Amino acid sequence: MTKRRRRHNPEQIVKKLRDADAMLNAGKSLGEVLQVLEVSEATYYRWRNQYGGMKADQARRLKELETENARLKKLLAEAELDKAILKEVASGNW
Repeated sequence: MTKRRRRHNPEQIVKKLRDADAMLNAGKSLGEVLQVLEVSEATYYRWRNQYGGMKADQARRLKELETENARLKKLLAEAELDKAILKEVASGNW
């Protein structure tokens, strides 16, 4: 049986981490908590490292900034490529 892969938005991740904390404090084992949340142990620890202690709006803002950063890096790479092409043409080595 294969599980369907889900994408969780930052608000859902923060909510699941809060639920996990509540269940762990109530005495449930980590295995039981992961089963209820329907995530793997690796996913839980990755989320804990990335979103631990954040509020939902902070997590959403972090995701927006990461997306914006990726877009800007792509634009910069394209601009650097254009600049390198223009230098090559200007030097007359073609």
